[in-house]
Amino acid sequence: MRGVITIFRRELASLFWTPMGWMLLVAALFANGFLMWAQLAAGGGNVTAALQASLGRGLLFWMLLITLPPLLAMRLFAEESRTGTLEYLLTAPVSDAAVVVGKFLAATMFMAILWLSVPIYGLIVQGLGTPPDWIALGCAYLGAVLVSGLLVSISLLASSLVRTPLLAAFLAFMACFLWLTLPSMVQMILAPLRELFSHWAGGWEAAERWIQIAVRSMDVPRHFLTSFLPGVLDSAELVFFVTWTSFFLFLTTRSLEARRWRA
Repeated sequence: MRGVITIFRRELASLFWTPMGWMLLVAALFANGFLMWAQLAAGGGNVTAALQASLGRGLLFWMLLITLPPLLAMRLFAEESRTGTLEYLLTAPVSDAAVVVGKFLAATMFMAILWLSVPIYGLIVQGLGTPPDWIALGCAYLGAVLVSGLLVSISLLASSLVRTPLLAAFLAFMACFLWLTLPSMVQMILAPLRELFSHWAGGWEAAERWIQIAVRSMDVPRHFLTSFLPGVLDSAELVFFVTWTSFFLFLTTRSLEARRWRA
């Protein structure tokens, strides 16, 4: 896909040219630092647990994940569509897939730089004489980047569907929130249905079992917390994130192609 690197460099540079990019970085650095300090104080000086709190064990990590990708993605398509620059980009001698992949890589790289603060904190505490578990920390960092990439791809799809940046950010936020909370929401829905269809013992139990299996396979926090955060690098988990991310990038490409035909 010719032009991916060019678009990637252009979009990544633009993220650092805007005040919003630096504001997001500073806010995330402050939040990760505060969370690590609080976990160190509460955990009796357990450095590895304190660092992991910034990469998955803390609620703040997931709040950042459902907030930052939508804010990044809203300007990658919706903002350009509003200002008219997206049409110039779509008429350039590059494919729609190259545009999508280039923007995706830029936003994901921005998130990777943002999470890089946690390993830097690990180097600081190692310099102070308390080295963390680098294998567990490295796996947790990789998992954080993969989860970020998945949510960036979802946010890009939402941004490609509308022309209003704030609406794109809202739709992306809701999509990311629903995806991460899907298991809990399904459990809430199944509980009253279980009582309602209790007389259909065999049929309902089989249907509920299949629903549970399907939802469990889409449970992003479970995939992350049971594999990457403990320091276990499972190829099946890599395939899970890469497959779903590719799926949403494919849908985003088709959305751009539909926009080109409508134009």
